[in-house]
Amino acid sequence: MASPPWPKGQKLVHLDLKGAPPRPEYLHKLIELFSQLGVDGLLVEYEDMFPYEGKLQLLQATAQPAYSRDEVLSMQEFARSKGMEVIPLVQTFGHMEFVLKHRPMWHLREMPHCLGTLNPHKEEGVKLVLEMVRQVVELHPGLKKLHIGADEVYMLGDGEDSKLWLASPGRTVEQLFLSHVTTVAKAIKETWPHITIIMWDDMMRDMSQDTLKASGLVGLVQPMLWDYTPNLDVDKTVSLLERYCSASMSDLWAASSFKGSTTVYTCVTSTQRHVDNHLQWLKVAARLSTGVKLKGIAITGWQRYDHLSVLCELMPLALPSLAACLQTLIHGQFSTEARSKVTEMLGLSSVEVEATERTSAVDSLFPGRRLAELIVELNSLLDSEDLRFFENNMFVRGWFSPYHRQRKMVTPLISMQIHNQASAYLAMLQQKAEAVREEMVHLYPDSTAQEWIEEHVSPVMVPLQQITEDIQACLKEIVP
Repeated sequence: MASPPWPKGQKLVHLDLKGAPPRPEYLHKLIELFSQLGVDGLLVEYEDMFPYEGKLQLLQATAQPAYSRDEVLSMQEFARSKGMEVIPLVQTFGHMEFVLKHRPMWHLREMPHCLGTLNPHKEEGVKLVLEMVRQVVELHPGLKKLHIGADEVYMLGDGEDSKLWLASPGRTVEQLFLSHVTTVAKAIKETWPHITIIMWDDMMRDMSQDTLKASGLVGLVQPMLWDYTPNLDVDKTVSLLERYCSASMSDLWAASSFKGSTTVYTCVTSTQRHVDNHLQWLKVAARLSTGVKLKGIAITGWQRYDHLSVLCELMPLALPSLAACLQTLIHGQFSTEARSKVTEMLGLSSVEVEATERTSAVDSLFPGRRLAELIVELNSLLDSEDLRFFENNMFVRGWFSPYHRQRKMVTPLISMQIHNQASAYLAMLQQKAEAVREEMVHLYPDSTAQEWIEEHVSPVMVPLQQITEDIQACLKEIVP
């Protein structure tokens, strides 16, 4: 049964730039496509790709250059020309790995071994995040909204300063969290009273209405409730949104996902999984009371789970998912009409990138399509049992086991067969990986292509290379 279409409010697409940052030309092509798909805003998480200056210059990426000031301004100008608002996201409490990994910032961690969480007791830490915010705001002329992150503030309360603070009667970790966020939000509002502040909601989910009302956050921030699962609990989510509303936080946002939330290392996006997530969000929206004001939905596309994790799916592999999720919101269901609209808009034979037919068509409808096709093809080979479990096949286990290798007691005939098979697989992998790399560097920095290949291809190639070298060493001992 269909739900009503998504209520009025912005449909934002989240650009997570902390991994695989698109080259500026490709970023503009993506923005062009987003506008055609019905997107009216970008939630941009720059992390180390922002051109921080002065004492903050050390926060800039080193694997590839951060975007220049001109590139950041050009992206905004292009987005605005397409009717899209740009909303930057600056982490101010949790997920500060890209800041706190640097030696001069070590002393600002809540715990020495937790790179993500800022110590909320040090004035220097508050000044740091406010300087980050200042530089971002000033490079976004006419800014109306700012997202201050504040999700997943792990180990808060475990630091020595926090334990001392919590030792006073009546103080809680909840109050500690709210105190820091309120300090940051008030400072932003004092400097830029016209800016609307958005924040992730997860650290507030178990808080009572009274705790939220007493926090000082009411009227300061708009919580964004995120859930990326295909089996999102509708009753629980409705109840949570209603609780925020009852605590006088009636201006609320939803956050769904079109990629980067399946597993930390997923390579190829499943459209259906993300469509299911949006179908659940439609049920939530239909059940909300009139008091809850949904300001919009951010369709997140995570590129890493955090700054130090591996790459999730690259953007070209997730564009069919994004188009399908948007059509689901527009139609209130993923109907035949919605499905046809996706395949027609992107020039595809299927909404699942893994199932779409190869084509010689140019990228005009689907920027990055050639790369998506090459990755799907290579991923299929990498996932094949013949390659992934090569060392477990009957011949390797039977005639070239670790016992045989150590003693160089091998049957030359079978060893040569194994060598030939491994060499053939290696040649095939090298050819396909090189084709992926050549295409990827047109859209992404060289460092992204290098990382992607080391993450996905090397773990399969290295054992094959080792076995060919071991066979050659053994045959030298027994074949004249």
